[in-house]
Amino acid sequence: MVSVAIGLRPFKAISFDLDDTLYDNRPIIMAAERRLLSYLAEKHPVTQDWGLDDWQALKRQLIQQTPMLAHDTSAARLATLEQGLMTLGYASKTAAEAAQQALAYFVEQRSDFTVAPEIIAKLTRLARHYPLVGITNGNVDAQRIGLGEVLEFVLHPGNGTRMKPYPDMFYQACHRLDIDCEQLLHLGDSFKADVQGARRAGCQSAWLNPAVGREPQKNAQGQLPHITCSTLDVLLALID
Repeated sequence: MVSVAIGLRPFKAISFDLDDTLYDNRPIIMAAERRLLSYLAEKHPVTQDWGLDDWQALKRQLIQQTPMLAHDTSAARLATLEQGLMTLGYASKTAAEAAQQALAYFVEQRSDFTVAPEIIAKLTRLARHYPLVGITNGNVDAQRIGLGEVLEFVLHPGNGTRMKPYPDMFYQACHRLDIDCEQLLHLGDSFKADVQGARRAGCQSAWLNPAVGREPQKNAQGQLPHITCSTLDVLLALID
């Protein structure tokens, strides 16, 4: 299914959101969070009385104190782990080392899956006609989940680069691809992050609605996508 809000103009490259666009991220993150809690309880018994709500409350507090942490998923988790361990009695050096190890474990667990073969096959077909890149607010390891062969590069926020819907990563992608912003078509599931982010940057947008594993969503406030589609097949139709 495809609906046209504005209509596409010629483009030279395609960027993709990853989480909930190319796979259902919810069960993956939930499992990774559970495994991290078990890891912490085993390696650092002082954390046994802390649940997910405690860690999330601390994360919100740290982001309130340092707003740029909201634009770096890994840095926010690292800061939360380190501060939590210090709160529970660890010395700062020990907490810093333990937090780095716990973050590495979490990223490994949240990347412990492979994108479905049929999605890889569709991306491979598209890659014969357009450069493909990833633009994600998350910290999944694209190489580990099987996207390394089909995406030329993947951009993540952090180190001063803000999350979508800020236009930072779209500008970076177009610069690396050596194209004008209007020549990039971005596909993503989030009306706010993906559609608005792409439109703010002057790129073209394709809204995947519904997201993988979700129910269809209504348009929120903001600029319309150029097209709305329910599967990647719409992009394949552009090359057939």
